[in-house]
Amino acid sequence: MEESVTRKFVHEDSSHIISFCAAIEACVLHGLKRRAAGFLRSNKIAALFMKVGKSFPPAEELSRKVQDLEQLIENVRNQSPGVQESTRKASKLPSLSPQAIKHLWIRTALFEKVLDKIVLHLVENSSKYYEKEALLMDPVDGPILASLLVGPCALEYTKMKTADHFWTDPSADELVQRHRIHSSHCRQDSPTKRPALCIQKRHSSGSMDDRLSLSARDYVESLHQNSRATLLYGKNNVLVQPRDDMESIPGYLSLHQTADVMTLKWTPNQLMNGSVGDLDYEKSIYWDYAMTIRLEDIVYLHCHQQDSGGTVVLVSQDGIQRPPLRFPKGGHLLQFLSCLENGLLPHGQLDPPLWSQRGKGKVFPKLKKRSPQGSSESASDKEEEEATDYVFRILYPGLQSEFGKYILKNGIIACGVSILWFLTGLQLLPPSLSLPRAPLKLLCDNMKYQILSRAFYGWLAYCRHLSTVRTHLSALVNHDIVSPSVPCSASQGLTAEVWEMFLQDSTSYEEKELLRLVYFGGVQHEIRKAVWPFLLGHYRFGMSEAERKQVDSQTRACYEQTMAEWLGCEAIVRQREKESHAAALAKCSSGASLDSHMEHMMHQDSTISNDVSGGGESRSIGIESVPRWFAGPGQPGGTPHHQQGGISVYSGCDRQLARPQARDGEPVPAAGFTLPELLDMYTVNLHRIEKDVQRCDRNYWYFSPANLEKLRNIMCSYIWHHIDIGYVQGMCDLLAPLLVILDDEAIAFSCFTELMKRMNQNFPHGGAMDTHFANMRSLIQILDSELFELMHQNGDYTHFYFCYRWFLLDFKRELVYNDVFSVWETIWAAAQISSSHYVLFIALALVEVYRDIILENNMDFTDIIKFFNEMAERHNTQQVLKLARDLVYKVQTLIENK
Repeated sequence: MEESVTRKFVHEDSSHIISFCAAIEACVLHGLKRRAAGFLRSNKIAALFMKVGKSFPPAEELSRKVQDLEQLIENVRNQSPGVQESTRKASKLPSLSPQAIKHLWIRTALFEKVLDKIVLHLVENSSKYYEKEALLMDPVDGPILASLLVGPCALEYTKMKTADHFWTDPSADELVQRHRIHSSHCRQDSPTKRPALCIQKRHSSGSMDDRLSLSARDYVESLHQNSRATLLYGKNNVLVQPRDDMESIPGYLSLHQTADVMTLKWTPNQLMNGSVGDLDYEKSIYWDYAMTIRLEDIVYLHCHQQDSGGTVVLVSQDGIQRPPLRFPKGGHLLQFLSCLENGLLPHGQLDPPLWSQRGKGKVFPKLKKRSPQGSSESASDKEEEEATDYVFRILYPGLQSEFGKYILKNGIIACGVSILWFLTGLQLLPPSLSLPRAPLKLLCDNMKYQILSRAFYGWLAYCRHLSTVRTHLSALVNHDIVSPSVPCSASQGLTAEVWEMFLQDSTSYEEKELLRLVYFGGVQHEIRKAVWPFLLGHYRFGMSEAERKQVDSQTRACYEQTMAEWLGCEAIVRQREKESHAAALAKCSSGASLDSHMEHMMHQDSTISNDVSGGGESRSIGIESVPRWFAGPGQPGGTPHHQQGGISVYSGCDRQLARPQARDGEPVPAAGFTLPELLDMYTVNLHRIEKDVQRCDRNYWYFSPANLEKLRNIMCSYIWHHIDIGYVQGMCDLLAPLLVILDDEAIAFSCFTELMKRMNQNFPHGGAMDTHFANMRSLIQILDSELFELMHQNGDYTHFYFCYRWFLLDFKRELVYNDVFSVWETIWAAAQISSSHYVLFIALALVEVYRDIILENNMDFTDIIKFFNEMAERHNTQQVLKLARDLVYKVQTLIENK
């Protein structure tokens, strides 16, 4: 129905039709009488519909059409491949997938718009076709199912081929729109309102609910020893009576231990042996009787020894008793308890524990059997008679029981008689404390002790967990919490009026107050050009106008000097490429050997001659075009030889490059390379830069050819100072927004250099990316354990590699330019206001905004990459930033224990 609304049509090849038909088929076959489907028919749906057709005309017409279709399919299948296609076209037979053929009857009934009528007929005549436990026999569920089918049967289904008719993977838009449809009438809590420490575990029921995602055969295979779980105990022919109106059913009882949970499973023998038949295996009613019980939900085990074996009744924390498990003869009950006790260690134990007896191993504890008061039996007779019934309690020292937390929360420390009678009725008190034999004061004192001790150990475990959490997260946020409303509201951000007041009097606002305004409200667009150099460290807050002009003057001088150096190197590279190209053309045209010519070129590229006035073949370029720091013979680090306003290209390839000094006394990394090495390195980087510049945001209005040339100049200047690291794809993406806002080559170069001090380590030559991934794992594991569990189960993509581009480019490719400006300035301000790792919280917020969509669609690694790629430049950035700030605050309060 969602597909028909959002896509305006439903294609017959839609994967949802296959899923829909499978679900309806399961409902229709649930509890079907054998004679209704025919004893020898393999296709029970076909047999049922044909039987209904004898008394219901729509089903008769459907049966005729489907039988004709099946005959056509069979005829085509028996022909050769070449003839198949011609026959298919002549008979207008649609190309059907194996899944569509499997559900052909339901599918055809849906397309013919009679499925709802047939199901309604089955409901109205259910006693004729179904057992009493069948779904369609239910007076409520049966009519509801028939009513739900009216909508799908009213839709139009098309065979028309469109660009997106294969509707197997919904687009990101589609998923978001579906979520909005659902959330409009089924609102879920916002991630921002989740508790600071979300320790959630999925609860499993005593039926097959928690195994719906597994196939039946996968489930049966999971009952054996495997890599995910250890099989602690297994016994077949354990009897269980699922319902009062049924006889006991034999089944396989197994006890499984994983890293964090112990599970008890009971599976009917019919499912273990596959005796229900292959066609009915997945739909067998016996799946409703299978049990999966988490031992952490069980508090008491009532054990009864009998001549025919033994019986165990499991009692959960809410007082509900599970169906009794009846063991065969032969000590299997004791063996089960022994395996259970070993599996509980070291965190849990049985109370009372089993006893160890030499030569026998584990035995039941030797407890005296209580006789009624006033009995005339002698003391010696009582001592000889041992108990045959036991109540074992499962204890987890250090963990607080749910009952204890409830009692403590409501302040019930002293227990009244009514509570004691209630607990006794639920069998929550040990036998030694039964009311007829123990004074009331002793009972109250014992209950107080148990409640307080459980509360204390629960509190202690919680505190230890918090300590671990704080150790992992304390370095990710600033410990001083900055308010968005003190001293004034920061929702308007840094405005032009505030900035003008600051420029006129730098003492009117402190640096931290300006950063607070930026963090909570951003920067007004008109003043970004003036503010960003402060945020990036080009200027210091508090500088006078004269000091800022002096910094700009030094920056421009440094930038011009750097450009002169790499332009000189580029001239040599261009000349070398030109000569190589000419030599290649000459070889193609003459076919002559190029060995001598290449040797001449290599000699030219590795020699700088000081002879300008002689008759040599030296080539000269202007002094302004060549790096000023080529050292001559005997002049390590010296100045080049000037010859009448020019400088000749050198002689001697063993000369080393001197180490010039950049601004602030930092050495240029190009030093230490020979000129041939430098030329080779610069050539590689130059080609990379030119390729990336030409395709950098070509559709954005700012990047005209002239501005792309500015982008290239700045990038070449930066790489010239970092030639040992070189250019890496993505650096242009980081520079482009700075140039758009600043529109000044020299200032943008300085700001980009400051930005890269933080961003440089995100590239492959740094190690920050692995740290980001590890921190993301810790954050989401603590703040949203449910989402973390999904990621872990669906192929384990808790490595968070899908966030790589986010961290590499500070979300530049995920957002439109105006949103990039807002996000970047918030990140820069956050370093001093809330967190120097603020990118982590933006990434987490981006995931949390779509967490419900991720959970609803059970996304794996491929799905989540596809989803976020399609959602690029379509996010609600203000919502993401608000959620990121909330997440920072949540971690801060968690660490401060507020």
